[in-house]
Amino acid sequence: MHTKKAAAVALAAALGVTGLAACSTESARDAAGKTGEPAPKTVTLVSHDSFNASKEVLAEFTKQTGFTVKVLKAGDAGEAVNKEILTKGSPQGDVFFGVDNTLLSRALDNGIFVPYEAKGADRIPDTFKLDKRVTPIDTGDICVNYDKKYFADKKVAPPQSFDDLLKPEYKDLLVVENPERSSPGLGFLLGTVAKYGDAGWQDYWKKLKANGVKTVDSWELAYNQEFSGSAGGKEAKGDRPLVVSYASSPPVEVLYAQPQPKEAPTGVSTGTCFRQIEFAGLLHGAKNPEGGKALIDFLISKTFQDDMPLQMFVNPVAKDAALPELFTKHGVVIEKPETVAPEKIAAQREAWIQQWSSLVLK
Repeated sequence: MHTKKAAAVALAAALGVTGLAACSTESARDAAGKTGEPAPKTVTLVSHDSFNASKEVLAEFTKQTGFTVKVLKAGDAGEAVNKEILTKGSPQGDVFFGVDNTLLSRALDNGIFVPYEAKGADRIPDTFKLDKRVTPIDTGDICVNYDKKYFADKKVAPPQSFDDLLKPEYKDLLVVENPERSSPGLGFLLGTVAKYGDAGWQDYWKKLKANGVKTVDSWELAYNQEFSGSAGGKEAKGDRPLVVSYASSPPVEVLYAQPQPKEAPTGVSTGTCFRQIEFAGLLHGAKNPEGGKALIDFLISKTFQDDMPLQMFVNPVAKDAALPELFTKHGVVIEKPETVAPEKIAAQREAWIQQWSSLVLK
């Protein structure tokens, strides 16, 4: 599955931007110390493939604590969590970052985390705190995005809600991702479950299918090949002006456009959003638990939280963190996103996916 950061980073790559540098022991040591100085002890962070942080910020952590960060990227979020479950008690690292609320119960039920209350956690709103064994780090919203030019040219208002997507004026315009293979696809499915309940979501998808929704396997295919509003997908000539993506996608479109437009070319249907929260936890059996605790503390520090939006295209959770102007000017605040309790997701996720497949793919 692809996380929201993977999607944003993939969008950046599609727009012809060099990938952000991966963090490593060597890079942090070079930034933090002079040649000939003894190397600081290492704390290992295991994460999905889309973790990024600036060298300067990691160097600040080393300066403050004496620990150097080594990052092990373990695939997409689902794959990375499964690897930690398989190595429970003998983990590859000290801290795991990147388990979200759709996968949290799976990780907790398998006991891969040791409880730890991070210093500074009082700066995080209680709504993000789902379990004492993990610390919220970032949040974001999966939402339908729309191509502004298409709707302006057609003189049709873009949809703003799940109900709107069923209207005849939006027939054959929406592309979504398969929830079995894609994190955005799963989030959108969960959004419909939250909106219409156990008794109504299947009927909603029957109507959405009748209205011409198209399903593809990944965010990359949906956004860069099927979506007409993607700058990175110009050569693919996508003809679908509606796509399941993220509330942070419009700022990314602006950031990597040359020249940068005054207004984002894409918009967000704010009534179609599902809230994701990502967590970090101290791994059971960590070789450097003290370094792990210090790293979790740092991940919610203002220094790291301020750095995060333009590194991973997510929103910080700390109350005192500052969003960059790119986000405040071109992003949207989702006031009432849909949510589903992690324990309910754990109990019914596979059944929901199977039911969805029977309804939509057959």
